Amino acid sequence: MEPTGIIIWAAISLVALIILLWFFPVALWFQALISGVRISLLQLILMRWRKVPPGTIVMAMITGTKAGIKLDPNALEAHYLAKGNVPNVINALISADKANIALDFKMAAAIDLAGRDVFEAVQMSVNPKVINTPPVTAVAKDGIQLIAKARVTVRANIKQLVGGAGEDTVLARVGEGIVTSIGSANASIHNKIAIKDSMSLFILFGIWLFFHITYCLV
Repeated sequence: MEPTGIIIWAAISLVALIILLWFFPVALWFQALISGVRISLLQLILMRWRKVPPGTIVMAMITGTKAGIKLDPNALEAHYLAKGNVPNVINALISADKANIALDFKMAAAIDLAGRDVFEAVQMSVNPKVINTPPVTAVAKDGIQLIAKARVTVRANIKQLVGGAGEDTVLARVGEGIVTSIGSANASIHNKIAIKDSMSLFILFGIWLFFHITYCLV
């Protein structure tokens, strides 16, 4: 056989081998096997036909198995086909398990499909988040205009996250409360606030002046 024919047959064989390994992910199946994940090669092949990346499902199962969480490959595949974020759900389950928060795959998948970041929700359950409201302008009964800001500490409740209020809703409700409170206030309250603010500034100025004079004398 001529050298040109050998090169052509070698190239065809290489392409055929690459296609065969793509349809039959033996390396991925072996990686799952040595990681303690029981999944058949036929399942991985069928994932290819259903346009589900087997690598995403296998890596999610390996991560969950190493963290002590039992996962069903069919449930993971169904969640991916529903446009869900499989790695984010697995990270949320692991974080919830380490923090002793009751969270199963069904609830985590529902939160993820609802458009909420389930991993961030678990983090907010452990570490509450502080939200700074934008400046809110309101007018009191006596016509005085005030600009107020607030800091709100928010802690997520996993069980009530689906259908619950988001960050934008919390900011809107806090702003509405500020406007209502200022609008229902009378003049005496504003005068007391102004007097207290003036006295506070006067005391601070006196303390600064005292230390400034003391420093100059030394």
